Amino acid sequence: MEDSREVMVRRINPGTKFKDFYSWPDEDLDKMESTLAIQQYIQQKIRADYTDIEGILELPLKVDVNVWNYEHLRQFCMQLNELCVMLQSVCSAETCNQMTATASWIFLCAVHKEPKECCAIDYIRHTLDGAASILNSNKYFPSRVNIKDSSVNKLPSTCRRVYRIFSHAFFHHKTIYNDFESRTMLCHRFDRWVKKFDLITPDLLIVPLDSDNTDNHSDNSDGDGYATLLNNSVIEAPNFKDNDDEGDYATVVERPHQPQQFEGEAEPQAAVVTTANTAAPIAADDDSDDDDETTIRE
Repeated sequence: MEDSREVMVRRINPGTKFKDFYSWPDEDLDKMESTLAIQQYIQQKIRADYTDIEGILELPLKVDVNVWNYEHLRQFCMQLNELCVMLQSVCSAETCNQMTATASWIFLCAVHKEPKECCAIDYIRHTLDGAASILNSNKYFPSRVNIKDSSVNKLPSTCRRVYRIFSHAFFHHKTIYNDFESRTMLCHRFDRWVKKFDLITPDLLIVPLDSDNTDNHSDNSDGDGYATLLNNSVIEAPNFKDNDDEGDYATVVERPHQPQQFEGEAEPQAAVVTTANTAAPIAADDDSDDDDETTIRE
């Protein structure tokens, strides 16, 4: 007896009109037979309703939380490429010669051998390229179905870096940010995701959202598109580690400001990076995840 069951081919063929993309019915996760099943499931949930943030982020049964977070971070980076393209029309070395968010912070780009200042649009490009290198690295993430415990610490450091794209867009290019956010809710989803899975400390989430408690943010602009972050946290940055890890770049270590103790060994020499009217010490730090970063607070 012939098998009369119809096989659904989920493929976008050459010449398909955009309005006909993804015209097949939704599929349950447990019926997806592919190493890319988690990615396909997340994208399916986004297409169904991108405003249903809780539904998109809800961890399915029998799915490893590290794989879930890895696939979400990949999805965020893919979607942020659109925001990067939109920013290129207004964000340049002339208009934004430093990567800043609020008036309190300047970020150095650490994809280079020695961390240095990049204009904002180059920092954004380098950050997305660096994230892609790490997330596609066979060394750290050789599988899409199992994540090594030793590679999990790459996720929070990459999240912190990627989040700065949202903060720069919000505080400096609000019109473009609002346009992008109204169509994707990506910053809202990212904010909820890192809180839900404890990937970024809340004090670093500086873009005010409707549901946020905005006590830690200034409602006043200084006239140049900045808003001042009012908190007492201090970020210390370890020296850049030169190694052979392709795509490695900075890690920020959050901790209360206090002198470092070095038991049983000589205290390393601190380097000083100076920007306009600002000098920040950069001390060695043992609490590194192999991809260091330099952050300066004005």
